[in-house]
Amino acid sequence: MSAPEFAPQVAEGGTVRIAACPTDCIEIAAFSGRAAELAGIAARRGPQLPAFGQVARTAGRLVLSVRPQRWLLLHSPAAAGANAALWQSACADVGAVIDLSSALTALHLAGPAVRELLVRSCRLDLDPEAFAPGSAAATIMVQVSVILAALPSGLLLLTPATTARHVHEWLLSAARPFGLMPSSEMSLEDLSGDQWP
Repeated sequence: MSAPEFAPQVAEGGTVRIAACPTDCIEIAAFSGRAAELAGIAARRGPQLPAFGQVARTAGRLVLSVRPQRWLLLHSPAAAGANAALWQSACADVGAVIDLSSALTALHLAGPAVRELLVRSCRLDLDPEAFAPGSAAATIMVQVSVILAALPSGLLLLTPATTARHVHEWLLSAARPFGLMPSSEMSLEDLSGDQWP
């Protein structure tokens, strides 16, 4: 028997917003000694590859680095495999390209209480001085591997698609004391927009 479904209690005075963020996710990893070449290829295609533990943006894209010499490129959704194919042809000699679009689910979390909500189950120090906008990290939350990126508009959470429902339901349940704000789907263009410094 599965757990019963419940409708989240949405309130205009809520302090947490949880929204789906459809995205294609491509991981690129530099071959040994080829990181500078890979960075050059990426720069010609638009995104600058950020330093480890950082997130960068370009028009309609976010780039996260949570593992050394590996980057997650978040694009607006396209035809299945299209974004990965473009990167595979560009990076064939200097790095490996893996399409994680169906493997990861992205959620955008915003509102004045969102960090207080996440510290209830997150191992990171989410104080804004320790995890400021532009920061990214891989961690464990509610016994699930997740990736968090601090954006000017809130926090982006990536979780394996197989555990996305569990994480989402935990977030909805844990957010009840804070109140949920009405939310609609967030696009990657919204998250990489003009709010960035």
